Amino acid sequence: MPRLSIAVPQAGQAVALAELFRPAVDDVWMEIGFGTGEHLLAQAQQHPKVGFIGCEPYLNGVAAMLSGLADARLDNVRFFADDARRLLPALPSGSIGRLFILFPDPWPKSRHHGRRLINVDTIGYFARILREGGELRVASDHGGYVRWVLEHLTRDRSFCWSARRADDWRQRPEDAPPTRYEEKAMARGQPCMHLSFRRTSR
Repeated sequence: MPRLSIAVPQAGQAVALAELFRPAVDDVWMEIGFGTGEHLLAQAQQHPKVGFIGCEPYLNGVAAMLSGLADARLDNVRFFADDARRLLPALPSGSIGRLFILFPDPWPKSRHHGRRLINVDTIGYFARILREGGELRVASDHGGYVRWVLEHLTRDRSFCWSARRADDWRQRPEDAPPTRYEEKAMARGQPCMHLSFRRTSR
């Protein structure tokens, strides 16, 4: 656990990604709120040359992910067991190739909207850390949250919504395994929406 964990950065400290992954990786992808890690682990298995950073503040989820790492004998995953918003300022600009935010808490009550992960401040961080052409994937089963995400990201010139037809957001990407939360939503008959945004030219 100490070898794989990323410490909370001190103020002004930058995370040296090259030192996190030995041997060196071709790209670095990040998942914010990985739950029990099923999506993160599957992606890490599919892409052994990619380094993965997973952020999850709940220790039960971290423990489940670590168990999966040990079972699969994967060494291309590092984790941050805290609020991702404490890590974002310390990541180098243009260092992330793909960012996953899958089924975050929608905070459905209007008075709680300020707690939503995707907001003006975090979008600025996402734009800074994603490389040009990098991808931001967001999934949710909450229609109000999806509208919120589209409203905030489509008016930010740093991002371009990739959808060209309805199936582009109604269907999960072919290379993405379902999360446990998505499976529960589908069992309830709740439709899930999958949004993909590209980082535009700087």
